[in-house]
Amino acid sequence: MIAHLAENTSGEPRSGGGSAPRTLRCGLIGTHIGASRLARALAIMCADHGLTLDFTPIDTAGSEAFDFEETVDMLRLDGWTGVTVTHPWKTHAADWAGDALIADIRTLGAANTLTFAPVAGHNTDYSGFLSAWAQRTDAAPGRVAVAGAGGVARAVVPALIALGADSVLVWDRDARTAERLAADTGATAIPAATAADAILAADGLVNCTPMGMGTNGGTAFDPDLIGPQGWAFDAVYTPTETPFLQAARRGGLDVMTGFDLFRFMAMKSFQAYTGIAPDPATTLPKLDQLQPR
Repeated sequence: MIAHLAENTSGEPRSGGGSAPRTLRCGLIGTHIGASRLARALAIMCADHGLTLDFTPIDTAGSEAFDFEETVDMLRLDGWTGVTVTHPWKTHAADWAGDALIADIRTLGAANTLTFAPVAGHNTDYSGFLSAWAQRTDAAPGRVAVAGAGGVARAVVPALIALGADSVLVWDRDARTAERLAADTGATAIPAATAADAILAADGLVNCTPMGMGTNGGTAFDPDLIGPQGWAFDAVYTPTETPFLQAARRGGLDVMTGFDLFRFMAMKSFQAYTGIAPDPATTLPKLDQLQPR
């Protein structure tokens, strides 16, 4: 059963069983997605490349009967180009894509972008993180402490390993989730009770929990433990300056924000949908206008 579909952002009539050749028809599946800036980011890139955007959010919050596989099958039959997927459906998206997951992400267990012609599963959180890191530095991440082992961690942790991290220690309030992530990626799962030691010994700190998002205050990292490290990244981008990153800046750490990741994720998603690789030099400044204040 499909969840609530908001009005499409294009303001144009639906095309029925298919899309015009120059139309990108897609959407976003997830819970509480009203603050997402993905549609606006895609609209900027579509305008740059002469495309029309037809974007429909599918908010699954409060829809206990929502059937992910049935919904995606329906969107594919209805002529969509594809659909972007966020919390809590990224592992479902990987399952739906199955053998059609692109080679680079087959071990991640999570996908955030599905394309339908041909069918393929992508993880632009993973590819976006690699690009965002490369823009910032060519240094390896060193020893990394990661809070949270959910869907976004399934992209960020393998990316850190691919970048040559010396070690990645991860914990989660659900210890089994951290253990599964470690087994799948080569990271090391640790008990949450020992996280303080991992934080103090780390070169980099990464938040992959929802803490700090919107009205979800707090931080996964005790501010008193922040300072000896070199860098910090928070996957949350609304707000951009989370309590965690504010503490990291006060401690003198080099900060990479969730919005930094969002910009590259959006460009990689546009490329997955259209086959067009946006030019970062011209696209990134335009996407900057979408940064949450």
